[in-house]
Amino acid sequence: MTVSNRFIFDVDGTLTPSRQKITDNFRRWFLEFCYSNYVYLVTGSDYSKTVEQLGKTICDNVECVYNCSGSDVYKRGKNTFTTDWILPEDARDWLNIKLDKNKFVLRTGNHIEERPGMINFSIVGRNATLGERKLYVKWDENNLERKHIAAQFNFRFPKLKAVIGGETGIDIFPKGNDKSQIIKDFNPHDILHFFGDAMNKAGNDYPLKKVIIDNDLGYCYNVKDYKETWKILKDEFSI
Repeated sequence: MTVSNRFIFDVDGTLTPSRQKITDNFRRWFLEFCYSNYVYLVTGSDYSKTVEQLGKTICDNVECVYNCSGSDVYKRGKNTFTTDWILPEDARDWLNIKLDKNKFVLRTGNHIEERPGMINFSIVGRNATLGERKLYVKWDENNLERKHIAAQFNFRFPKLKAVIGGETGIDIFPKGNDKSQIIKDFNPHDILHFFGDAMNKAGNDYPLKKVIIDNDLGYCYNVKDYKETWKILKDEFSI
């Protein structure tokens, strides 16, 4: 039986600076890594954002891109699966009330971003500039706001799941449709290496990490940024 290393990467904060493009030096190195290894991407973002951050060449040369935590799947640039789930109206109303009553006064628009199989909820809004995002990041660090909103949402809507996603958002989707859903596409005899920056219990990388660790399917690397990802790859899996 042939056993292969399979490398699975979150994108935002793991392969790129948050909400930014991959750096040129790392892009060139990582593309060569993709040519020599089985590489998969799993992200809460949609496909157009992933292409914007990593470039089409990388997206076309990985084995698979699991967008929206696996609810929208692309292989070699072609869409192979998209769920038809939409956010229930009562959950949408609850989020809008949270937005209206929130004490963080800055609003930039696009606060409930629709994605295949999920939504991203952001108090500051997805249209925020890097400077505006930093203001909210500081607010959230001091108030643990996203953690509290996600916990309240999960209590109120037990069939759905809210988890912290990225620096300013909360990802919401049907329970079970998190990043762990991609595990069905992998051979249990292969060795998985999963890299992500949000593997704590409230983070959107945690469900996939838990499945991998609980079932002894491989290794998980909780990185603080793309530089740490790059260092681990060069030190342990040099090409």
